[in-house]
Amino acid sequence: MKHLKAVNKYFWKYRWRFLLGFIFIILSNYFKIIQPQITRFVVDAVESSLPGYKPKNVSFNYDPLVAQMFHSAASFTFNQKIVLCGVVLLITALVSGFFLFLTRQTIIVMSRLIEYDQKNEVYSHYQMLDSAFYKRNSTGDLMNRITEDVSRVRMYTGPALMYFINLAATIGFCVSYMVRENPRLTLYVLAPLPLLAAIIYFINNIIHRKSERIQALLSDLTTAAQESYSGIRVIKSFVQEKAMLGFFDKKSEEYRTNAIGLAKLEAVYFPSMSLIIGLSTLLTIMIGGFYSLTPGSGVTTGTIAEFVMYVNMLTFPVSAIGWTASMVQRASASQKRLNEFLQTEPVIANSPKAVDPVLTGHIHFDNVNFVYPDTGIHALKDFSLDIKKGEKVAIIGRTGSGKTTLAQLLLRMYDPGSGTISIDGTNLKEMELHRLREQISYVPQDVFLFSDTVTGNIRFGAVKASFEDVIKATQFASVEKEINQFSGKFDTMIGERGVTLSGGQKQRISIARALIKNPQMVVFDDCLSAVDASTEKEIISNLYAFLRHKTAIIITHRIFSLFDFDKIVVLENGRIVEMGKHQDLIARNGYYAYLYEQQQLQEHSEKES
Repeated sequence: MKHLKAVNKYFWKYRWRFLLGFIFIILSNYFKIIQPQITRFVVDAVESSLPGYKPKNVSFNYDPLVAQMFHSAASFTFNQKIVLCGVVLLITALVSGFFLFLTRQTIIVMSRLIEYDQKNEVYSHYQMLDSAFYKRNSTGDLMNRITEDVSRVRMYTGPALMYFINLAATIGFCVSYMVRENPRLTLYVLAPLPLLAAIIYFINNIIHRKSERIQALLSDLTTAAQESYSGIRVIKSFVQEKAMLGFFDKKSEEYRTNAIGLAKLEAVYFPSMSLIIGLSTLLTIMIGGFYSLTPGSGVTTGTIAEFVMYVNMLTFPVSAIGWTASMVQRASASQKRLNEFLQTEPVIANSPKAVDPVLTGHIHFDNVNFVYPDTGIHALKDFSLDIKKGEKVAIIGRTGSGKTTLAQLLLRMYDPGSGTISIDGTNLKEMELHRLREQISYVPQDVFLFSDTVTGNIRFGAVKASFEDVIKATQFASVEKEINQFSGKFDTMIGERGVTLSGGQKQRISIARALIKNPQMVVFDDCLSAVDASTEKEIISNLYAFLRHKTAIIITHRIFSLFDFDKIVVLENGRIVEMGKHQDLIARNGYYAYLYEQQQLQEHSEKES
């Protein structure tokens, strides 16, 4: 239960709905609970009209409302009293049902509002968490927590809460009226309930453990399915459908076994409670019958009928103890899983005194070292580089040399282990995080497009951009002609992750998305790997015009000899091994010259073939 304290803030937020719901439950139960007293009056009235009936000297403790009704009807004939009681029973049933309707309109609606707020809270927190978090946790598990776990918590804030209050109100009214009428008979009737409470306590602990296990298995199952759907082309190309089905079947079977085990436990649990409630009904009739035959006991046939109705009224609430407790236990297990993520603090966050400067593009890396926390790879070693405002810098090196790490650090996806990175003399750690990223356009190595139109994807970072700006950006990215050949042109829907486009089209739309922001700093991370040589030259020519007066970092494993870089930085094993302009580096006949020579040989070979 301690885990569910996290939702108390929502109860406070919707306290008026909760309070009204509580009042409506009390009123609904009140009008339902007085019905047995009216029934007792009818049964005793019918019994007293039978031939040979001997009056009993019995005093009845009616509810004030019922007593007032009977007092007003004292002068009525027998038939009139029976009709009056029938009408009153109908009215009380309707009033009780009306307040029950209002109960659901307050408590259940409140739970839906809490579900909405909680999903927004979880989603918002997910977006605050850093890149390292998403490397450690699977997408399927994240999805399961925001859907299945939040849904189970809603069952606690709505149905479980409503049934618990209803349970307390029903038991409170029933027991108080029963005790007031006949304490000894009440004691016999309620004797099985302590046994019921012990069974509930024991079984619920087992339910809680099984629920936690089932939720964990469901996350694994969701993750397996999500990864299979995302990698379906790889699965098909390697003909691994059968193997993946076997893997999924194993996960599904484990989940099925545990879920069925819990269902079997509950299948025994709930009927057992109904049996105990049935024993109370039998005790009521048997012991009440003995008392009614005993002169001076104060028990009539109407009393027995009244107590039987009370016991029947207690049947659902008491049997719902287990159901309610099960929902609470499951909600607690789910909220525990939600709290694990909600209490995870992002490693990359704004400092308390974060500044919000307008950046011009002077970037400085000072003796930067960085080790990836999960793999332990030392990506950058004593890296120092000064990029003046408006300079165009190429970062070249083999795979794993640390090129992409520079872009990740510049955007503060990670913080360096030692050393500093500054822009215009301000340390990145002292800048407002969102404002920093707003002023840098980034084209990642791993292109990601959303299930939206071409225009929607390009406007992703600049939602207020005009359609003319969209066209201009696609012209710079050399993709406008191809977009106009699509069936819907710029309104064409792109499939999930851009699945309907070629690799080169995805890269160029991603470039257009970066250019439309028109920032002072641009970072391209190996974003031309999927385009052909002629398109590459066209894009480079366009970029050269666009990037005038802007600071640009172009990370690549290819050498763009046509682009007049102010600085070319060659990385190897996280260190700068060479730096200078193209002709100077070729003249040195070092590592850069070797890379250029290998590239020329490859291009020559491709032309011949």
